[in-house]
Amino acid sequence: MRLKFLVLAAVSGFACTSPVMAKAGDPVAVSDNATFDPMLAVRLRYESVSQDNPLQDADAVTARIRFGGEFKTGGLALLAEGEGTVALVDDYNDTLPGNGVEPYSVVADPENIELNRLQLAYKKGGSGLTVGRQRTILDNARFVGNVGWRDNEQTFDAVRGEAKVGPLKLDAAYAISQRTIFGTDSPNEHFDGDFVLLNAGADLKAVRLSAFAYLVDYDMRLAFSSKTFGASASVSFPVGPGISINGAASFAAQSDMGGNPTPYDAEYYNLEAGVSVAGFSLKGGYEELGSDGGVASFQTPLATLHAFNGWADVFLTTPPEGLRDYYVSAGYSLSSVPGLPALKLGATYHKFEADIGSADFGEEFDISLGTKIGPVALLAKYAAYNADTVGVDTDKFWLQAEFSF
Repeated sequence: MRLKFLVLAAVSGFACTSPVMAKAGDPVAVSDNATFDPMLAVRLRYESVSQDNPLQDADAVTARIRFGGEFKTGGLALLAEGEGTVALVDDYNDTLPGNGVEPYSVVADPENIELNRLQLAYKKGGSGLTVGRQRTILDNARFVGNVGWRDNEQTFDAVRGEAKVGPLKLDAAYAISQRTIFGTDSPNEHFDGDFVLLNAGADLKAVRLSAFAYLVDYDMRLAFSSKTFGASASVSFPVGPGISINGAASFAAQSDMGGNPTPYDAEYYNLEAGVSVAGFSLKGGYEELGSDGGVASFQTPLATLHAFNGWADVFLTTPPEGLRDYYVSAGYSLSSVPGLPALKLGATYHKFEADIGSADFGEEFDISLGTKIGPVALLAKYAAYNADTVGVDTDKFWLQAEFSF
């Protein structure tokens, strides 16, 4: 209850005084060679879920606050950040056991208070070392990310080294624990193991290249232990005033590792092509998470999964038959709306199929509208999944306001 009042006070406070607070977020000098950078992020969100099954429709209003700070002196930095989530309307299944039989659909934002990050780092000239509980996002988060869409962030207990030499960037991390989105009261609060995350990239301006190796060896979640090796490339070429051609390609091979009881080999492919013209963008793509004979399939258990394969989150775990996702998306940015510095509209259509066999899984349509008023980012999102052979018809809707400095 005390957390609920604190969060409500923070939400009402930033609505009235946010311009002053944003200035207060600048680093403060505490000595000739040391600074302290306060951090605050407040999110208020409504989420509804309606599914074609016996579960009741879910309605959730949650408030999330992150607060902390970073002390820097020379190249040394100490960062500490807490995180709290409270449910103002809790007509939803928060995934926590012990709440009785849940009549509602899932919204994976349980009430929670936790230490989100605590890290010590030394960096100089783009190179350095970070030790402790930390946020880790590699490339576009398709394989390793922070699951930033959910209220409780995914972090890692890890040691991470980064080096930058000209256009080349090297990134190597060893983690012993994946701190999940499910909160401190969940049996799935964390998954321990040995996680080796290796990434090398080159930014050549028009062309970006990346190669990676992710070795995931869980102590208990054995079916998701795997080793993945892959590479990706993206290009963006201007072809006229306000016009550019964009493309991307990725490939990865995955196989079982450690105590995984199922030997398998599966491959991953992603191809995209698009064009941007004066604020309008259009792209089409194909993503495949392959299957080994329908027995086991390509999995990405450390990823920011909500950003891929539809916002309805039907395919957070790849089906044994694998997954083929054909998608097309369009976006438009408006900068001439009075009072709104940027208004962004986006829409995506997905067609899902099995990799093994010819089953049609379903299709999904996603749409979003976002803008920013002062320091407050506003977002509305809608996802509609129409099931064929996987899952059930699902509609999700979100309204969100977020402030941070």
